[in-house]
Amino acid sequence: MAEKKIGGKKTAGQATAKKPPARLATPGKIEAAKSGQRVRVTLVRGVIGTRESHRATVRGLGLRRINHTVELEDTPSVRGMINKVSYLLKWET
Repeated sequence: MAEKKIGGKKTAGQATAKKPPARLATPGKIEAAKSGQRVRVTLVRGVIGTRESHRATVRGLGLRRINHTVELEDTPSVRGMINKVSYLLKWET
C-alpha cells in the first residue's frame, strides 16, 4: 500500500507506538531486594515424568535444564515454589 502525504501527515501504513504503563513492584519484593536476601537454586533432576504443575513451577523459577542455576529473591512465594519441587532442586541461601 502506498503512503500518501496530506498536509505533512502520513495517511496509510503509519503505526503508533504506545508505551506500556510502568509496572509497580509489590512491597514484599521491594523489601527482599533492599535487604539483599537471595537464594541460589539449581535443577539437579530432570522434569520428564513429573506432574505438569511441577514442570510449570520449575519454569516459573527460571530453570531450563539440569545443572542450570539461578539466583532469586528470597520471598515467601519463591520459598513455596522451592518447597513444592524440592525433590528436583538443590538450593542455598
